[in-house]
Amino acid sequence: MAEEEIEYDGAGMQAAVYDEDNIVHLEWNEHIRRRPGMYIGKLGDGSSADDGIYVLLKEVLDNSIDEYMMGFGRQLQVDVTETTVTVRDYGRGVPLGKVVEVASRMNTGGKYDNKAFKKSVGLNGVGIKAVNALSSDFMIQSVRDGEMMRAQFCGGNLISETGIVPSDEPNGTLVQFTPDNTLFRDYHYREEFIVPLLKNYTFLNTGLTINFNGKKYVSRNGLLDLLGEAMTNDPLYPIIHLKGEDIEVAFTHANQYGEEYYSFVNGQHTTQGGTHLTAFKEALSRTIKDYFGRSNFEYSDIRNGIVAAISVKVEEPVFESQTKTRLGSRDMGPDGPTVAKYVGDFIKKELDNYLHRELAVADVILKKVQANERERKAMAGVTKKAREQAKKINLHNEKLLDCRVHLNDVKGDEAKKLESSIFITEGDSAAGSITKIRNVETQAVFSLRGKPKNTYGKTKKMVYENKEFNLLQAALNIEESIDNLRYNKVIIATDADVDGMHIRLLLLTFFLQFFPDLVKKGHVYILQTPLFRVRNKKTSKRTGKKLKEEPDDTYYCYSDEERISAINKLGVNAEITRFKGLGEISPEEFRGFIGADMRADRVSLHKEDGVGEMLRFYMGKNSIERQNFIIDNLVVEDDSQIS
Repeated sequence: MAEEEIEYDGAGMQAAVYDEDNIVHLEWNEHIRRRPGMYIGKLGDGSSADDGIYVLLKEVLDNSIDEYMMGFGRQLQVDVTETTVTVRDYGRGVPLGKVVEVASRMNTGGKYDNKAFKKSVGLNGVGIKAVNALSSDFMIQSVRDGEMMRAQFCGGNLISETGIVPSDEPNGTLVQFTPDNTLFRDYHYREEFIVPLLKNYTFLNTGLTINFNGKKYVSRNGLLDLLGEAMTNDPLYPIIHLKGEDIEVAFTHANQYGEEYYSFVNGQHTTQGGTHLTAFKEALSRTIKDYFGRSNFEYSDIRNGIVAAISVKVEEPVFESQTKTRLGSRDMGPDGPTVAKYVGDFIKKELDNYLHRELAVADVILKKVQANERERKAMAGVTKKAREQAKKINLHNEKLLDCRVHLNDVKGDEAKKLESSIFITEGDSAAGSITKIRNVETQAVFSLRGKPKNTYGKTKKMVYENKEFNLLQAALNIEESIDNLRYNKVIIATDADVDGMHIRLLLLTFFLQFFPDLVKKGHVYILQTPLFRVRNKKTSKRTGKKLKEEPDDTYYCYSDEERISAINKLGVNAEITRFKGLGEISPEEFRGFIGADMRADRVSLHKEDGVGEMLRFYMGKNSIERQNFIIDNLVVEDDSQIS
């Protein structure tokens, strides 16, 4: 191009060419493959419950659940290997002439017809197409009244179809897919994330049986069963269970801090709540306040320690994203009341009636609210002083090195906020190594100084009186509610020694004592760093100097088994280094440990874990009991070692 043909902008820089050639048309499947985040959130590898491969599974399941909700098919067969999902329902089956279209033509589906699906989960005909487009293998088969149609796809492109042929199989739809490993790199499905998803479906659809990899899941009591399984502390009174035509709620209080909610719309787990949950919290607080005639009761005192679940069915619900984690609907349907009025009227009538019938339960609730009130007032002075102290200390300079996502308060960049994490480290050296090599866009660092205090059995007053904990809750932004959590992952990064393990336990005790929902919702992780480095120490026979290392000459080992395997690979030239602390690992070495291949184990919390007893045993004032346990369970290889 001649110089006079080049265009320049106002700053004298060469301008980018923008003409007809820049306008590109993408086929439906190519658009999904290029912008998967618009349809399924983050991609991930299956190590987190919100990774895309579980969204794909849910999209297929939702269609089958909609069939059950309309009264067709009481069983669902789900089989999942590490890489492939098969879902078979026994509903009506997709109309045979539309099997290819429902899987591959955007804005095509049965959910637009409210006569067929009145209160559906799937709404816009996108979900199953996204699964198809993002799968290397996708097959859909429908059987209706002795006839069958099957279609096979790859990346959303039709590979083959059978046409309509005779079949002796029962009615229903079968979908089998394998997520594309060029998009979901090194992924594999984990049962620990699938089982809670399937159980929620059974809790919300009483009588539905889901057979998953040879195990059967079914619920007879709905949300009552859900809370019974979800609670890790004993209820202070029997769970209150109320049901209406399009609403079901269950709640109780426990001796724990914070508020714990499970909310659903048309069977969809709205993990971020929405208009229905807001209405429920408001209505419950107001009804209890009015019942006791205590105008001075604060809603925070009424709800502190509550564990609750709400499920509503809404016609044509509006969610705030394709992943449907927050309800935005104002109304219950085109001709229905507002969500706030519907939920509010139901709670006011049914809960008030219940409290008048069950006076003993009402008395327990009153005592719990009054106890919360006394503790809040006792903390009032301490809380105000602690907040003022946190401002004076200048949190961001002394303790927290924040990430740019939050420093710049990037609006609308929810994908990056989902990727955000904070490392809680011990000591300056460990924090220094992570700080130098972290991803400054999404990774923050909070540095502890010394061991935190043991919070077991303490009241929340301690959080404000202790500088470390006060600043930590401020950094995480969880003082009022964990809904305000600034980071999707809270990663405890401590040394792989006795002191590091102790600090880890102290931090876990802090979270379990005061913010248990932070753990229950899967935000807390433990960073796994290598215990050993095994590398080739080959030297030159001529000079005696160490030869240049090849990429496969160094192995980072997270266990004795991995160490032994590395030694066997390198033979006599193996040089072994035992990492005792995070500060011993150079920043360059740390790059791989907190990057894309980071090993971070999610801390899970289940009823069967017996958290209360576990904390009492390990963190309580029962030193003699723990000492005897250690002595009784001490394993010594050689008796001569005992002196």
